[in-house]
Amino acid sequence: MPLPIPTDRPPRPAEALRRLISLRWLSLGGMLITIVAVPWLLDIPLPGRPLLDIWVALALFNGASVLRARRLNEVRGVELFLQLVVDLLGWSAFLYFTGGATNPLISLLLPLVAIGAASLAAHWAWLLALLAVAAYSILWEFNEQLDIYDSGLAVHWHLAGMWLTFSLSAGVIVWYVVRMTAAIRSRDQALAEARESRLRNERIVALGNLAAGAAHELGTPLGTMAILAGELARNPQLDDDTRADAELLREQIAHCKTILGGLTLRAGSLRAEGGETMPADAWLRGIAERWRRLRPHVPLAVRCDCGQPAPALIADATLEQAIHNLINNAADACPAGVECEAAVADEALIVRVLDRGPGMPAERQPQAGRQALDSRSEGLGIGLLLAFGAVERCGGHIVFTPRDGGGTVATLTLPLPALRP
Repeated sequence: MPLPIPTDRPPRPAEALRRLISLRWLSLGGMLITIVAVPWLLDIPLPGRPLLDIWVALALFNGASVLRARRLNEVRGVELFLQLVVDLLGWSAFLYFTGGATNPLISLLLPLVAIGAASLAAHWAWLLALLAVAAYSILWEFNEQLDIYDSGLAVHWHLAGMWLTFSLSAGVIVWYVVRMTAAIRSRDQALAEARESRLRNERIVALGNLAAGAAHELGTPLGTMAILAGELARNPQLDDDTRADAELLREQIAHCKTILGGLTLRAGSLRAEGGETMPADAWLRGIAERWRRLRPHVPLAVRCDCGQPAPALIADATLEQAIHNLINNAADACPAGVECEAAVADEALIVRVLDRGPGMPAERQPQAGRQALDSRSEGLGIGLLLAFGAVERCGGHIVFTPRDGGGTVATLTLPLPALRP
């Protein structure tokens, strides 16, 4: 089912509230500058007491809004609407005592409408616009005119004030709309990544179904091969080298039967070890030892520096398979030997698999783990797709980087809180 994309209301109203609080502090700064500077610079008397009362009321309201915003993760649209209504009422009251509609600061009502249009659902935005028009209309008729002794000077300052408020309004509108647009783009990108992750998980589920079917079908031929390998190993007519090879073949077939027998138990379970808890270093060394039994001809050096004592975690079969696949890919690229390092840093288990192979081509790095690549030469096929899926489900990530001196370093980072019992 496709992920729903909200269209009737903006995303993340809590973020919109925080931006509105920041803008209100700027607005209060401009209001205070007007109260102090206009009588001093322009010699225009202002009713200081009521204007300061309005300023204090808005400042207290904004302080309370800051405390509320810290406690909320989500904000309803009606609350954001009421926040803007308070701003509209505060500025309307301020304008009432400073000339009403004749005050050029009346243009500052327009950014409130623009913010509402960018942040609110359609019905709330239209209601806010109607309230702003109503406030403008009321201030046209009801206001307290300022006492300006020179009419020519009054016109001059009125025009200068109109220019200033237009500039401020344009700046505020652009700043807020740009921030909202960036938030919407970020949301769209997150939705796209969620869709990609869902499709990738669907492919992994399909592979899991195929694996279960293959496990069922391979049981019979593997049983036949095990019988034949056992008979060959007991044949006295074979030389010692051939008999040793037959014994190794029988052991490998037994490992294959064990792996296939565990597929049913592991399918669909993120923690398939039944809740078994073990130290991180013991878990990693166990993975390395099981891998050595499957590919005994490729040397694997393991170094664990997980602290003393090492953090305990729940053994996860899917993550074990992810690490196994990374080591396998490194061994395919460099049969002469592979290294595996593990450490704990910043509440994360970091596993690095290093090889001296030809390295991963730069153009293939963005595709690694996102789709199945051609694995005939580099060993970067279905195994990486499964590894990325398992690691991302635990909140981790895998990064491939070139190794100094040649080769590749695969760094797997797993958050410990997701692995702890």
